[in-house]
Amino acid sequence: MKHFRFTRTLAVAAVLGMATGAQAQGSRSPTTGAASQGAPARGITDIMKAPQGFAVPPAQAPRAAARPPVQRSAEYIVALVNSEPITNSDVQTRVQRIIEQNPDEAGKMPRAQLNSLVLERLISERAQLQLAKEQGIKVDEVSVDQAEQTVARQNQITVEELRRRVAADGLSQAEFRRDLRNQLLLTRLREREVDPKVKVSDLEVDQFLRDQRTSPNGALPSDINLAQILVAVPEGATDAQAATFEQKAQDIARRVRAGEDFAKLARELSDAPDKVAGGAIGLRSADRYPQLFRDAVEGTAVNGIAGPVRSPAGFHVLKVLARSQPGAADANVTQTQVRHILLRTDAKMSTEQAIAKLADFKRRIKGGTATFEGLARDNSQDGSAKDGGELGWSRSGQFVPEFEEAMNRLSPGEVSDPVVSRFGVHLIQVEGRRDTKLNAAEQREAARTALRDKKLDDAFDTWAQEVRARAYVEFREPPQS
Repeated sequence: MKHFRFTRTLAVAAVLGMATGAQAQGSRSPTTGAASQGAPARGITDIMKAPQGFAVPPAQAPRAAARPPVQRSAEYIVALVNSEPITNSDVQTRVQRIIEQNPDEAGKMPRAQLNSLVLERLISERAQLQLAKEQGIKVDEVSVDQAEQTVARQNQITVEELRRRVAADGLSQAEFRRDLRNQLLLTRLREREVDPKVKVSDLEVDQFLRDQRTSPNGALPSDINLAQILVAVPEGATDAQAATFEQKAQDIARRVRAGEDFAKLARELSDAPDKVAGGAIGLRSADRYPQLFRDAVEGTAVNGIAGPVRSPAGFHVLKVLARSQPGAADANVTQTQVRHILLRTDAKMSTEQAIAKLADFKRRIKGGTATFEGLARDNSQDGSAKDGGELGWSRSGQFVPEFEEAMNRLSPGEVSDPVVSRFGVHLIQVEGRRDTKLNAAEQREAARTALRDKKLDDAFDTWAQEVRARAYVEFREPPQS
């Protein structure tokens, strides 16, 4: 799972991931141990390869110069994918989203070329969505609701405010939920079609670790652990009010640079969900952080402070907790001890019924009439049941995004509300957190995960090309802006 992963530019919310980082493509199950993978797009070519996130426009006054909606009167079919149409407005809506998210990259490319690339991406997506339908993959309303709530929460806004901003940006609620559902379908299809086929051998792990020991610094991908203190700028703030919040962030930055405890200040002052962990986001590949954060901490030493930097959410003060290469012996990671109760949904138990049952379990635990361990042992439908739901000490990226995002918002001892994932519905309890160095087995597992992530990218590209090649595509008129 990936916690800090919700925006590409801190204003782009990917469907399944971090508050301000990369988009989830597929991740480890808390019961099966499959590896996780995901990275933020860094340019137009990267955007063509990955399902698109959702741009959450920053709060602002009513916009007389807002982006005009696509002219429906100019609607026409540009291509058919197995007899299903893609329209010019489908292309232009996606093009506009890319231009807003990546203005520098998009500005370097002729509009006709960008139109062509986006059309090809839409053809690929449409072919994959048709395959998901053929395989009977479905996403229920509860999962879409949770995705919408996660987008809002990790952009530090309410669901109502999210809907208002989406509507102001020319997208209806129905269209937004359809896009959320499609992204969830694409993720689940990939997990079924691609992820199980990717394996990493012990010999490959051995070679990776040897290369790591002998390669010059920077020759291999690096991991970084950041902590943040967010001073949120509320909806509709004036320039004077924003300046006040910036001054507050500057004061916090001065205090931590003067030696005050960053984690303590984060717990007391941060407006981000990760405040419960002292602002720590977790050790992850550097490219899974938003570009804004990567630029801010470039050249900052471990324990150094960067910022404040401004995002649509507010002002961020950043601390570099650790830098390492995957599997390095000196890697310092934040681990969470966690347990859960999993109820699988099927014809006998709907998602709504599982949520209601787990909500009752939570009430019984809080009321002292039952224990988490006992309920897990008697009810959880996975291999951890015999251990009272115990999943042990986990590191960032070990669980699916839905699970990890909820886990990272919990303080030690706290129990979550029911959490819907692709495996069913979970009740989660965090038992503790610690900073520790990886042991030999964990170093190998981190190396294996890094290798698997790379293989997943390559395997997905190959698979997507095969799905595209099997589709019957008829091109009509070229898209026009």
